[in-house]
Amino acid sequence: MKRLLYVIGVLLVITSCGGTKIEQPDLNPLELKVDKQKLEFTAAGGTLEFTVSAQYNPNLSPWEKWYTLEKGTWENNRVTVKVTASANTETKERTGKISVVSGDQKLYVEIVQGAGDETGGGTNTGTVPKPTNNAAWKMARKLGMGWNLGNHFDAHINGVSGETLWGNSEATQETFNKIKAAGFETVRIPVTWLGHIGEAPEYKIEEAWLDRVAEVVGYAEKAGLNVIINMHHDGADSKYWLNIASAAVNPAVHKQIIEQIDAMWTQIAEKFRDKGDWLIFEAFNEIHDGKWGWGANRTDGGKQYKCLNEWNNAFLAAVRRTGDTRILGIPAYCTNVDFAIENFELPVDVVTDRLMVSVHCYDPSDYTLTAKYSEWGHTAASAKKQPGDNEGDLRKVFVKLYENFVAEGVPVYMGEFGCVNRGTIRQQAFQQYYLKYFAKLAKDYGVPAIIWDNGAKGAGNECHAFFDHGTGAYCSSEAEAAMKALLESYYNDSPEYTLETIYNGAPK
Repeated sequence: MKRLLYVIGVLLVITSCGGTKIEQPDLNPLELKVDKQKLEFTAAGGTLEFTVSAQYNPNLSPWEKWYTLEKGTWENNRVTVKVTASANTETKERTGKISVVSGDQKLYVEIVQGAGDETGGGTNTGTVPKPTNNAAWKMARKLGMGWNLGNHFDAHINGVSGETLWGNSEATQETFNKIKAAGFETVRIPVTWLGHIGEAPEYKIEEAWLDRVAEVVGYAEKAGLNVIINMHHDGADSKYWLNIASAAVNPAVHKQIIEQIDAMWTQIAEKFRDKGDWLIFEAFNEIHDGKWGWGANRTDGGKQYKCLNEWNNAFLAAVRRTGDTRILGIPAYCTNVDFAIENFELPVDVVTDRLMVSVHCYDPSDYTLTAKYSEWGHTAASAKKQPGDNEGDLRKVFVKLYENFVAEGVPVYMGEFGCVNRGTIRQQAFQQYYLKYFAKLAKDYGVPAIIWDNGAKGAGNECHAFFDHGTGAYCSSEAEAAMKALLESYYNDSPEYTLETIYNGAPK
Protein backbone atom coordinates (compact mmCIF):
# COMPACT_ATOMS: atom_id res chain seq x y z
CA MET A 1 0.00 0.00 0.00
CA LYS A 2 2.83 2.38 0.88
CA ARG A 3 4.45 1.60 -2.51
CA LEU A 4 1.21 2.40 -4.33
CA LEU A 5 0.84 5.75 -2.55
CA TYR A 6 4.47 6.54 -3.37
CA VAL A 7 3.93 5.92 -7.09
CA ILE A 8 0.78 8.05 -7.14
CA GLY A 9 2.68 10.81 -5.40
CA VAL A 10 5.50 10.75 -7.90
CA LEU A 11 3.06 10.96 -10.81
CA LEU A 12 1.37 13.95 -9.23
CA VAL A 13 4.71 15.71 -8.81
CA ILE A 14 5.69 15.04 -12.45
CA THR A 15 2.37 16.35 -13.69
CA SER A 16 2.40 19.45 -11.48
CA CYS A 17 5.98 20.35 -12.44
CA GLY A 18 5.27 20.35 -16.21
CA GLY A 19 7.25 17.16 -16.90
CA THR A 20 6.95 14.80 -19.85
CA LYS A 21 3.44 14.50 -21.16
CA ILE A 22 2.14 10.98 -21.27
CA GLU A 23 0.53 10.40 -24.69
CA GLN A 24 -2.83 8.79 -24.52
CA PRO A 25 -3.66 6.21 -27.19
CA ASP A 26 -6.13 7.20 -29.89
CA LEU A 27 -9.12 5.14 -28.98
CA ASN A 28 -10.80 5.86 -32.35
CA PRO A 29 -8.16 5.50 -35.11
CA LEU A 30 -9.14 6.12 -38.71
CA GLU A 31 -10.23 3.01 -40.54
CA LEU A 32 -7.84 1.85 -43.26
CA LYS A 33 -9.61 2.29 -46.62
CA VAL A 34 -8.84 2.35 -50.38
CA ASP A 35 -10.97 3.99 -53.04
CA LYS A 36 -10.44 1.05 -55.42
CA GLN A 37 -10.35 -2.58 -54.38
CA LYS A 38 -9.36 -3.77 -57.85
CA LEU A 39 -7.26 -2.40 -60.72
CA GLU A 40 -7.81 -3.87 -64.17
CA PHE A 41 -5.15 -3.45 -66.88
CA THR A 42 -5.30 -4.26 -70.56
CA ALA A 43 -2.64 -6.56 -72.06
CA ALA A 44 -0.72 -3.48 -73.21
CA GLY A 45 -0.11 -2.43 -69.59
CA GLY A 46 0.05 1.18 -68.42
CA THR A 47 -0.53 3.12 -65.19
CA LEU A 48 -3.56 3.26 -62.87
CA GLU A 49 -4.02 4.88 -59.43
CA PHE A 50 -5.71 4.24 -56.13
CA THR A 51 -5.89 6.30 -52.92
CA VAL A 52 -5.34 5.08 -49.36
CA SER A 53 -6.93 6.69 -46.28
CA ALA A 54 -5.51 5.69 -42.91
CA GLN A 55 -4.39 6.79 -39.47
CA TYR A 56 -0.73 6.16 -40.30
CA ASN A 57 1.32 6.36 -43.48
CA PRO A 58 0.79 2.90 -44.99
CA ASN A 59 3.39 0.33 -46.11
CA LEU A 60 2.79 -1.11 -49.58
CA SER A 61 4.09 -4.42 -50.98
CA PRO A 62 3.53 -5.74 -54.54
CA TRP A 63 3.13 -9.51 -54.80
CA GLU A 64 4.38 -9.81 -58.40
CA LYS A 65 7.27 -8.40 -60.44
CA TRP A 66 5.26 -7.42 -63.54
CA TYR A 67 3.86 -4.28 -61.87
CA THR A 68 5.59 -1.54 -59.86
CA LEU A 69 4.41 1.03 -57.31
CA GLU A 70 5.05 4.76 -56.98
CA LYS A 71 3.83 6.22 -53.70
CA GLY A 72 2.89 9.89 -53.58
CA THR A 73 3.10 12.38 -50.70
CA TRP A 74 1.39 11.49 -47.41
CA GLU A 75 -0.90 14.42 -46.55
CA ASN A 76 -4.00 14.72 -44.38
CA ASN A 77 -4.09 10.98 -43.73
CA ARG A 78 -4.23 10.21 -47.47
CA VAL A 79 -1.78 9.06 -50.15
CA THR A 80 -2.18 8.30 -53.85
CA VAL A 81 -0.40 5.25 -55.29
CA LYS A 82 0.48 4.84 -59.00
CA VAL A 83 0.63 1.23 -60.25
CA THR A 84 2.43 0.57 -63.54
CA ALA A 85 2.00 -2.76 -65.29
CA SER A 86 4.25 -4.06 -68.06
CA ALA A 87 2.81 -5.52 -71.25
CA ASN A 88 1.43 -9.04 -70.93
CA THR A 89 2.93 -11.19 -73.70
CA GLU A 90 1.39 -14.39 -72.36
CA THR A 91 -1.82 -15.85 -73.74
CA LYS A 92 -3.55 -15.99 -70.37
CA GLU A 93 -4.78 -13.46 -67.85
CA ARG A 94 -2.47 -12.74 -64.92
CA THR A 95 -3.32 -11.56 -61.43
CA GLY A 96 -1.59 -10.19 -58.36
CA LYS A 97 -2.17 -8.24 -55.17
CA ILE A 98 -0.80 -5.26 -53.28
CA SER A 99 -0.62 -5.50 -49.50
CA VAL A 100 -1.59 -2.26 -47.72
CA VAL A 101 -0.66 -2.09 -44.01
CA SER A 102 -1.28 0.78 -41.57
CA GLY A 103 -0.62 0.12 -37.90
CA ASP A 104 -2.38 -3.14 -37.06
CA GLN A 105 -4.80 -2.81 -40.01
CA LYS A 106 -4.28 -4.60 -43.32
CA LEU A 107 -6.10 -4.99 -46.64
CA TYR A 108 -5.36 -5.92 -50.26
CA VAL A 109 -5.83 -4.32 -53.66
CA GLU A 110 -6.37 -6.87 -56.43
CA ILE A 111 -4.45 -6.48 -59.74
CA VAL A 112 -5.77 -8.07 -62.93
CA GLN A 113 -4.32 -7.88 -66.44
CA GLY A 114 -5.87 -9.22 -69.62
CA ALA A 115 -4.20 -11.88 -71.76
CA GLY A 116 -1.84 -10.98 -74.58
CA ASP A 117 -2.55 -11.91 -78.18
CA GLU A 118 0.78 -13.49 -79.07
CA THR A 119 -0.20 -17.03 -79.87
CA GLY A 120 2.68 -17.99 -82.09
CA GLY A 121 5.56 -16.12 -80.55
CA GLY A 122 6.10 -14.20 -83.77
CA THR A 123 2.84 -12.44 -84.47
CA ASN A 124 3.34 -9.47 -82.20
CA THR A 125 5.65 -7.07 -83.94
CA GLY A 126 5.15 -3.94 -81.87
CA THR A 127 8.06 -1.52 -81.56
CA VAL A 128 10.29 -2.06 -78.56
CA PRO A 129 10.85 1.27 -76.75
CA LYS A 130 14.33 2.69 -76.49
CA PRO A 131 16.15 2.44 -73.15
CA THR A 132 18.18 5.10 -71.43
CA ASN A 133 21.06 6.17 -73.64
CA ASN A 134 23.88 5.92 -71.10
CA ALA A 135 27.53 4.96 -71.64
CA ALA A 136 27.04 1.26 -70.97
CA TRP A 137 24.08 1.09 -73.33
CA LYS A 138 26.13 2.76 -76.08
CA MET A 139 28.73 0.04 -75.56
CA ALA A 140 26.03 -2.63 -75.73
CA ARG A 141 25.06 -1.41 -79.19
CA LYS A 142 28.70 -1.56 -80.27
CA LEU A 143 29.02 -5.17 -79.10
CA GLY A 144 26.40 -6.27 -81.63
CA MET A 145 26.68 -9.93 -82.57
CA GLY A 146 29.75 -11.69 -81.20
CA TRP A 147 31.70 -14.95 -81.23
CA ASN A 148 33.23 -17.01 -78.40
CA LEU A 149 36.77 -18.40 -78.60
CA GLY A 150 35.48 -21.31 -76.52
CA ASN A 151 37.32 -24.36 -75.18
CA HIS A 152 40.52 -22.44 -75.78
CA PHE A 153 42.15 -20.50 -72.96
CA ASP A 154 39.43 -21.92 -70.75
CA ALA A 155 40.55 -25.51 -71.47
CA HIS A 156 42.16 -27.35 -68.55
CA ILE A 157 43.38 -30.81 -67.51
CA ASN A 158 44.29 -31.87 -63.96
CA GLY A 159 43.83 -28.35 -62.63
CA VAL A 160 46.07 -26.65 -65.21
CA SER A 161 44.71 -24.58 -68.10
CA GLY A 162 46.25 -24.57 -71.56
CA GLU A 163 45.36 -23.14 -74.94
CA THR A 164 45.36 -26.38 -76.94
CA LEU A 165 44.39 -28.96 -74.28
CA TRP A 166 40.90 -29.59 -75.65
CA GLY A 167 41.89 -30.01 -79.28
CA ASN A 168 41.90 -26.48 -80.66
CA SER A 169 44.86 -24.95 -82.48
CA GLU A 170 46.60 -21.84 -81.16
CA ALA A 171 44.80 -18.65 -82.10
CA THR A 172 46.43 -16.43 -84.73
CA GLN A 173 45.96 -12.95 -86.11
CA GLU A 174 44.24 -14.54 -89.10
CA THR A 175 41.65 -16.08 -86.78
CA PHE A 176 40.37 -12.70 -85.72
CA ASN A 177 40.75 -11.07 -89.14
CA LYS A 178 38.33 -13.64 -90.55
CA ILE A 179 35.92 -13.38 -87.63
CA LYS A 180 35.74 -9.65 -88.30
CA ALA A 181 35.42 -10.19 -92.06
CA ALA A 182 32.52 -12.59 -91.46
CA GLY A 183 30.58 -9.74 -89.82
CA PHE A 184 31.10 -10.16 -86.07
CA GLU A 185 31.79 -7.10 -83.91
CA THR A 186 32.89 -8.74 -80.67
CA VAL A 187 34.86 -11.74 -79.43
CA ARG A 188 34.58 -13.19 -75.96
CA ILE A 189 37.81 -14.86 -74.86
CA PRO A 190 37.08 -17.10 -71.86
CA VAL A 191 40.16 -17.60 -69.69
CA THR A 192 40.77 -20.22 -67.02
CA TRP A 193 43.63 -19.29 -64.71
CA LEU A 194 44.06 -22.67 -62.99
CA GLY A 195 47.66 -23.81 -62.65
CA HIS A 196 49.00 -20.33 -63.33
CA ILE A 197 48.33 -18.79 -59.90
CA GLY A 198 50.94 -18.36 -57.16
CA GLU A 199 50.49 -18.83 -53.43
CA ALA A 200 48.64 -16.56 -51.01
CA PRO A 201 48.59 -13.72 -50.26
CA GLU A 202 49.92 -12.36 -53.57
CA TYR A 203 48.27 -14.97 -55.83
CA LYS A 204 50.74 -13.94 -58.51
CA ILE A 205 49.56 -14.82 -62.04
CA GLU A 206 52.21 -16.57 -64.13
CA GLU A 207 53.70 -13.95 -66.43
CA ALA A 208 53.88 -16.18 -69.53
CA TRP A 209 50.18 -17.09 -69.30
CA LEU A 210 49.07 -13.50 -68.80
CA ASP A 211 51.29 -12.38 -71.68
CA ARG A 212 49.80 -14.97 -74.05
CA VAL A 213 46.27 -13.88 -73.14
CA ALA A 214 47.32 -10.28 -73.78
CA GLU A 215 48.86 -11.27 -77.12
CA VAL A 216 45.61 -12.85 -78.34
CA VAL A 217 43.60 -9.88 -77.05
CA GLY A 218 45.96 -7.81 -79.20
CA TYR A 219 45.05 -9.90 -82.26
CA ALA A 220 41.41 -9.02 -81.72
CA GLU A 221 42.23 -5.35 -81.15
CA LYS A 222 44.21 -5.21 -84.41
CA ALA A 223 41.28 -6.79 -86.26
CA GLY A 224 38.98 -4.04 -84.94
CA LEU A 225 36.94 -6.24 -82.60
CA ASN A 226 35.54 -5.57 -79.16
CA VAL A 227 36.78 -8.06 -76.55
CA ILE A 228 35.46 -9.62 -73.34
CA ILE A 229 37.78 -11.60 -71.02
CA ASN A 230 36.84 -13.32 -67.78
CA MET A 231 37.57 -15.94 -65.13
CA HIS A 232 35.99 -19.02 -66.66
CA HIS A 233 36.39 -22.56 -65.30
CA ASP A 234 38.05 -21.44 -62.06
CA GLY A 235 34.58 -21.83 -60.56
CA ALA A 236 33.36 -24.78 -62.61
CA ASP A 237 31.01 -27.01 -60.58
CA SER A 238 32.61 -25.81 -57.31
CA LYS A 239 35.62 -28.05 -58.00
CA TYR A 240 38.29 -25.38 -57.95
CA TRP A 241 39.25 -22.27 -56.00
CA LEU A 242 36.06 -20.35 -56.84
CA ASN A 243 34.08 -22.84 -54.79
CA ILE A 244 30.70 -21.36 -54.01
CA ALA A 245 29.42 -24.52 -52.31
CA SER A 246 32.14 -24.26 -49.66
CA ALA A 247 32.06 -20.47 -49.44
CA ALA A 248 28.33 -20.49 -48.67
CA VAL A 249 28.81 -22.60 -45.53
CA ASN A 250 32.34 -21.60 -44.46
CA PRO A 251 33.06 -17.89 -43.79
CA ALA A 252 36.82 -18.53 -43.79
CA VAL A 253 36.68 -19.98 -47.31
CA HIS A 254 34.49 -17.10 -48.44
CA LYS A 255 36.98 -14.57 -47.05
CA GLN A 256 39.93 -16.32 -48.71
CA ILE A 257 38.16 -16.37 -52.08
CA ILE A 258 37.40 -12.66 -51.87
CA GLU A 259 41.06 -11.97 -51.13
CA GLN A 260 42.09 -14.02 -54.16
CA ILE A 261 39.53 -12.32 -56.41
CA ASP A 262 40.91 -8.97 -55.31
CA ALA A 263 44.53 -9.94 -55.95
CA MET A 264 43.94 -11.52 -59.34
CA TRP A 265 41.64 -8.93 -60.84
CA THR A 266 43.98 -6.21 -59.64
CA GLN A 267 46.77 -7.85 -61.68
CA ILE A 268 44.56 -8.30 -64.75
CA ALA A 269 43.35 -4.70 -64.59
CA GLU A 270 46.90 -3.42 -64.33
CA LYS A 271 48.00 -5.61 -67.26
CA PHE A 272 45.37 -4.08 -69.55
CA ARG A 273 45.47 -0.58 -68.08
CA ASP A 274 46.18 1.05 -71.45
CA LYS A 275 43.33 -0.64 -73.33
CA GLY A 276 40.22 1.37 -74.16
CA ASP A 277 36.55 0.69 -73.61
CA TRP A 278 36.55 -1.88 -76.41
CA LEU A 279 37.91 -4.33 -73.79
CA ILE A 280 35.38 -5.46 -71.16
CA PHE A 281 36.21 -7.42 -68.02
CA GLU A 282 33.62 -10.04 -67.09
CA ALA A 283 33.92 -11.14 -63.47
CA PHE A 284 33.14 -14.86 -63.74
CA ASN A 285 31.46 -17.46 -65.89
CA GLU A 286 28.71 -19.85 -64.80
CA ILE A 287 29.15 -19.91 -61.02
CA HIS A 288 27.10 -22.67 -59.38
CA ASP A 289 27.54 -25.56 -56.95
CA GLY A 290 27.66 -28.31 -59.56
CA LYS A 291 23.87 -28.67 -59.90
CA TRP A 292 23.29 -25.98 -62.56
CA GLY A 293 20.89 -24.02 -60.42
CA TRP A 294 19.05 -27.02 -59.00
CA GLY A 295 21.22 -27.55 -55.93
CA ALA A 296 21.60 -26.03 -52.49
CA ASN A 297 21.06 -22.55 -53.92
CA ARG A 298 17.33 -23.32 -53.82
CA THR A 299 17.29 -24.48 -50.21
CA ASP A 300 20.02 -22.62 -48.31
CA GLY A 301 18.11 -19.40 -47.69
CA GLY A 302 20.01 -17.43 -50.33
CA LYS A 303 23.55 -18.08 -49.01
CA GLN A 304 25.02 -18.92 -52.42
CA TYR A 305 23.36 -15.94 -54.08
CA LYS A 306 24.73 -13.69 -51.34
CA CYS A 307 28.23 -15.11 -51.87
CA LEU A 308 28.18 -14.38 -55.57
CA ASN A 309 26.83 -10.87 -55.02
CA GLU A 310 29.75 -10.24 -52.67
CA TRP A 311 32.23 -11.76 -55.13
CA ASN A 312 30.91 -9.42 -57.80
CA ASN A 313 31.44 -6.52 -55.41
CA ALA A 314 35.00 -7.69 -54.76
CA PHE A 315 35.69 -7.86 -58.49
CA LEU A 316 34.32 -4.35 -59.02
CA ALA A 317 36.29 -2.91 -56.10
CA ALA A 318 39.55 -4.49 -57.27
CA VAL A 319 39.26 -3.11 -60.80
CA ARG A 320 38.19 0.36 -59.69
CA ARG A 321 40.98 0.56 -57.09
CA THR A 322 43.49 0.52 -59.94
CA GLY A 323 41.87 3.65 -61.37
CA ASP A 324 40.28 1.66 -64.21
CA THR A 325 36.87 3.00 -65.26
CA ARG A 326 36.14 0.59 -68.12
CA ILE A 327 32.77 -1.11 -68.55
CA LEU A 328 32.42 -4.34 -66.57
CA GLY A 329 30.26 -7.43 -66.99
CA ILE A 330 28.52 -8.66 -63.84
CA PRO A 331 27.21 -12.26 -63.96
CA ALA A 332 24.13 -13.70 -62.33
CA TYR A 333 24.15 -17.07 -60.55
CA CYS A 334 24.89 -19.69 -63.21
CA THR A 335 24.39 -16.73 -65.61
CA ASN A 336 20.77 -17.86 -65.59
CA VAL A 337 18.17 -15.33 -66.75
CA ASP A 338 15.63 -16.14 -64.02
CA PHE A 339 18.27 -16.02 -61.30
CA ALA A 340 19.41 -12.65 -62.65
CA ILE A 341 15.91 -11.33 -62.08
CA GLU A 342 15.16 -13.03 -58.77
CA ASN A 343 18.40 -13.11 -56.79
CA PHE A 344 20.87 -10.77 -58.43
CA GLU A 345 22.17 -7.51 -56.95
CA LEU A 346 24.00 -5.13 -59.24
CA PRO A 347 26.98 -3.71 -57.31
CA VAL A 348 27.12 -0.02 -56.48
CA ASP A 349 29.83 1.48 -58.67
CA VAL A 350 31.97 4.55 -57.98
CA VAL A 351 31.57 5.60 -61.63
CA THR A 352 28.23 6.06 -63.36
CA ASP A 353 26.67 3.84 -66.03
CA ARG A 354 29.64 1.50 -66.54
CA LEU A 355 28.12 -1.88 -65.66
CA MET A 356 26.41 -4.53 -67.77
CA VAL A 357 24.61 -7.68 -66.67
CA SER A 358 25.97 -10.97 -68.06
CA VAL A 359 23.61 -13.87 -68.78
CA HIS A 360 23.61 -16.99 -70.98
CA CYS A 361 20.78 -18.66 -72.87
CA TYR A 362 20.61 -22.14 -74.38
CA ASP A 363 16.83 -22.45 -74.37
CA PRO A 364 15.62 -25.11 -74.83
CA SER A 365 18.80 -27.01 -73.90
CA ASP A 366 17.53 -30.34 -75.20
CA TYR A 367 17.50 -28.76 -78.64
CA THR A 368 20.44 -26.35 -78.55
CA LEU A 369 22.96 -28.40 -76.53
CA THR A 370 22.15 -32.10 -76.36
CA ALA A 371 20.34 -32.46 -79.70
CA LYS A 372 17.73 -34.65 -78.03
CA TYR A 373 15.31 -32.90 -80.36
CA SER A 374 16.25 -32.35 -83.99
CA GLU A 375 13.70 -29.64 -84.87
CA TRP A 376 12.40 -26.44 -83.29
CA GLY A 377 9.43 -24.14 -83.74
CA HIS A 378 5.78 -24.19 -84.77
CA THR A 379 6.39 -26.09 -88.03
CA ALA A 380 8.51 -28.83 -86.44
CA ALA A 381 7.21 -32.37 -86.21
CA SER A 382 5.70 -32.78 -82.74
CA ALA A 383 7.76 -35.88 -81.97
CA LYS A 384 10.99 -34.08 -82.92
CA LYS A 385 10.58 -30.83 -80.97
CA GLN A 386 10.55 -29.69 -77.37
CA PRO A 387 6.89 -29.60 -76.29
CA GLY A 388 5.31 -26.18 -75.91
CA ASP A 389 5.39 -22.85 -77.72
CA ASN A 390 9.04 -22.83 -78.81
CA GLU A 391 9.08 -19.32 -80.29
CA GLY A 392 6.92 -17.84 -77.56
CA ASP A 393 9.01 -19.38 -74.77
CA LEU A 394 12.23 -17.98 -76.25
CA ARG A 395 10.67 -14.56 -76.66
CA LYS A 396 9.70 -14.53 -72.99
CA VAL A 397 13.41 -14.74 -72.09
CA PHE A 398 14.10 -11.46 -73.86
CA VAL A 399 10.96 -9.79 -72.55
CA LYS A 400 12.13 -10.55 -69.00
CA LEU A 401 15.57 -9.10 -69.66
CA TYR A 402 14.15 -6.03 -71.28
CA GLU A 403 11.59 -5.26 -68.59
CA ASN A 404 13.91 -5.86 -65.66
CA PHE A 405 17.15 -4.37 -66.95
CA VAL A 406 17.35 -2.82 -70.41
CA ALA A 407 14.30 -0.59 -70.05
CA GLU A 408 15.72 0.60 -66.72
CA GLY A 409 18.97 1.72 -68.38
CA VAL A 410 20.98 -1.35 -67.30
CA PRO A 411 22.31 -3.11 -70.42
CA VAL A 412 22.47 -6.88 -70.68
CA TYR A 413 24.65 -8.97 -72.94
CA MET A 414 24.16 -12.61 -73.79
CA GLY A 415 27.68 -13.89 -73.15
CA GLU A 416 26.79 -17.31 -74.54
CA PHE A 417 24.07 -18.81 -76.67
CA GLY A 418 24.18 -21.41 -79.40
CA CYS A 419 22.71 -24.28 -81.33
CA VAL A 420 24.69 -27.42 -82.13
CA ASN A 421 25.32 -28.42 -85.73
CA ARG A 422 23.02 -30.91 -87.43
CA GLY A 423 23.55 -33.70 -89.91
CA THR A 424 20.64 -33.54 -92.37
CA ILE A 425 19.49 -30.73 -94.64
CA ARG A 426 16.10 -30.49 -92.90
CA GLN A 427 17.73 -30.38 -89.45
CA GLN A 428 20.12 -27.69 -90.65
CA ALA A 429 17.16 -25.65 -91.90
CA PHE A 430 15.68 -25.67 -88.38
CA GLN A 431 19.07 -24.75 -86.89
CA GLN A 432 19.23 -21.72 -89.18
CA TYR A 433 15.64 -20.82 -88.31
CA TYR A 434 16.45 -20.94 -84.59
CA LEU A 435 19.53 -18.76 -85.04
CA LYS A 436 17.63 -16.22 -87.14
CA TYR A 437 14.80 -16.01 -84.64
CA PHE A 438 17.22 -15.69 -81.71
CA ALA A 439 19.24 -12.98 -83.46
CA LYS A 440 16.14 -10.94 -84.28
CA LEU A 441 14.93 -11.14 -80.68
CA ALA A 442 18.35 -10.02 -79.47
CA LYS A 443 18.36 -7.08 -81.85
CA ASP A 444 14.79 -5.99 -81.12
CA TYR A 445 15.21 -6.13 -77.36
CA GLY A 446 18.62 -4.44 -77.25
CA VAL A 447 20.60 -7.45 -76.03
CA PRO A 448 23.95 -8.05 -77.79
CA ALA A 449 24.65 -11.76 -78.09
CA ILE A 450 27.81 -13.86 -78.44
CA ILE A 451 27.51 -17.29 -80.01
CA TRP A 452 29.33 -20.23 -78.42
CA ASP A 453 31.99 -21.95 -80.55
CA ASN A 454 33.93 -24.71 -78.80
CA GLY A 455 35.70 -26.05 -81.88
CA ALA A 456 33.97 -29.44 -81.63
CA LYS A 457 33.39 -30.52 -85.23
CA GLY A 458 30.68 -32.84 -86.49
CA ALA A 459 27.00 -32.88 -85.60
CA GLY A 460 25.01 -33.57 -82.47
CA ASN A 461 25.67 -33.24 -78.75
CA GLU A 462 27.90 -30.22 -77.88
CA CYS A 463 29.17 -29.87 -81.48
CA HIS A 464 29.46 -26.09 -81.70
CA ALA A 465 32.29 -25.68 -84.24
CA PHE A 466 31.71 -22.86 -86.73
CA PHE A 467 35.20 -21.42 -87.28
CA ASP A 468 38.62 -23.07 -87.07
CA HIS A 469 40.31 -21.46 -84.06
CA GLY A 470 43.73 -21.48 -85.71
CA THR A 471 42.86 -20.12 -89.16
CA GLY A 472 39.46 -18.45 -88.82
CA ALA A 473 38.15 -20.48 -91.77
CA TYR A 474 34.61 -21.87 -91.67
CA CYS A 475 34.62 -25.45 -90.41
CA SER A 476 32.17 -26.54 -93.11
CA SER A 477 29.70 -25.23 -95.66
CA GLU A 478 26.93 -25.99 -93.16
CA ALA A 479 28.69 -23.90 -90.51
CA GLU A 480 29.06 -21.06 -92.99
CA ALA A 481 25.36 -21.17 -93.83
CA ALA A 482 24.44 -21.10 -90.12
CA MET A 483 26.67 -18.10 -89.39
CA LYS A 484 25.43 -16.18 -92.41
CA ALA A 485 21.84 -16.79 -91.36
CA LEU A 486 22.64 -15.53 -87.85
CA LEU A 487 24.46 -12.39 -88.93
CA GLU A 488 22.06 -11.46 -91.72
CA SER A 489 19.17 -11.67 -89.30
CA TYR A 490 20.85 -9.53 -86.64
CA TYR A 491 21.99 -6.80 -89.01
CA ASN A 492 18.94 -6.67 -91.29
CA ASP A 493 17.40 -3.27 -90.49
CA SER A 494 14.71 -3.37 -93.14
CA PRO A 495 11.29 -2.47 -91.68
CA GLU A 496 9.87 -5.42 -93.60
CA TYR A 497 12.16 -7.84 -91.78
CA THR A 498 10.36 -8.70 -88.54
CA LEU A 499 9.86 -11.56 -86.14
CA GLU A 500 6.64 -12.24 -87.99
CA THR A 501 8.33 -12.61 -91.37
CA ILE A 502 10.92 -14.96 -89.84
CA TYR A 503 8.14 -16.91 -88.15
CA ASN A 504 6.20 -17.20 -91.39
CA GLY A 505 9.35 -18.38 -93.17
CA ALA A 506 9.97 -21.33 -90.84
CA PRO A 507 10.87 -24.63 -92.52
CA LYS A 508 7.80 -26.47 -93.78
